[in-house]
Amino acid sequence: MLSETTAPAGPASLSRRRPGWARQAMLVARKDLAIELATGEIVTTSGFFAVLVAVIASLAFYAGQDAAERVAPGVIWVSVAFASVLALSRTWQREREDGALSGLLVLPIARSALFAGKALGLCVFVIAVEAIIIPAAALLFAVDLAKTGAGLALFCLAATPGIAASGTLFGAMTVRTRARDLVLASVLFPLLAPTLLAAVAGTRELFGGATLGELTDYVALMAVFDVVFIAGGIGLFDLIIEG
Repeated sequence: MLSETTAPAGPASLSRRRPGWARQAMLVARKDLAIELATGEIVTTSGFFAVLVAVIASLAFYAGQDAAERVAPGVIWVSVAFASVLALSRTWQREREDGALSGLLVLPIARSALFAGKALGLCVFVIAVEAIIIPAAALLFAVDLAKTGAGLALFCLAATPGIAASGTLFGAMTVRTRARDLVLASVLFPLLAPTLLAAVAGTRELFGGATLGELTDYVALMAVFDVVFIAGGIGLFDLIIEG
């Protein structure tokens, strides 16, 4: 017969471990995605705006049989760029409402993880908008997605992380300003110019019949800017969001 019994460990004896960096980032991203799944606000408005830009451009810049190669690449990426700014603005506007940003900042999570989570959520939103605008543009400009779909998907995967990372960083910088939408667009578009130009040029070559092997330089250029924007965002986000 045992003289002693081992008492179960109480709540006070259980050690609570802080989530790892990746887990913190995923929690922030999951919060944004959960809100979007409940409302559908960002993807719906940004997608509609992008399609509207594509329709107007297809009518204004009609170039006959060469429209697919000469006009469609610019229309696609201009639509994505403007829709991304719209999505980014709405994402940070949510954080301004009811002191949500202050609530995020007092959480015991790394500022770099907060940046990564917000950027990851925005990346998903931009990809959703791209999934809307590319078929719409293909329909308007008679683009054969069976031939060019793989290349367009590659360009989207290469360009989107840089768009999301730079947008998240400068969105945090302008979230407290009154004219944040104007300031954000004025700062963000020049910064994204190399990525957008590479995407437009690569898409034009793709629509002109180039193979994926011939487009690696464009993808590599976008990947370089992805690394720069992501590294810069992780390193500078703490200073910007606390400023």
